Amino acid sequence: MRKISVLLFVLGLSCAAFAQTDRASWANLSVLQPGQRIQVVGISSKKHSGNFVSLSDTAIFYRETNGEQSIPKQDVVSVKLFEHKHRLRNTLIVAGVGAGVGAGIGAALHKSCSSQSFCLDIGGAALPAGVGAVVGGLGGAVVGVLLPSHTTIYQASPH
Repeated sequence: MRKISVLLFVLGLSCAAFAQTDRASWANLSVLQPGQRIQVVGISSKKHSGNFVSLSDTAIFYRETNGEQSIPKQDVVSVKLFEHKHRLRNTLIVAGVGAGVGAGIGAALHKSCSSQSFCLDIGGAALPAGVGAVVGGLGGAVVGVLLPSHTTIYQASPH
């Protein structure tokens, strides 16, 4: 048991180290393409949303409804890229998980009629499992739609 725990710990560390990225590098913003939808959070915690225009060593430029805007590098707390390419996939995955969990709960809550004198057991355990799957799937779909689909590209390092 101890060897398994050590193995899981080492694997967990390697996965965590792989997931670490240096978001505090202004150079990360060079991956942005003009026209991509971004959100810039300023030092006053105000959120500015618009389409990316360009980047310099001193500022980020974006277009809002009222024209082109810029925020100096020292005033930028974070930059997020809004992507909608995986929203449907994520919704379907979470809906599937919800349906599975709902079906399991529905089947587990079913009680058989063997101990009762009169019982009408239509569908057996399949009926509550089916109802649980529908309810869980709908709940999962709602959660999947509401999950944010944005990536933080730049996060200023705390001083």
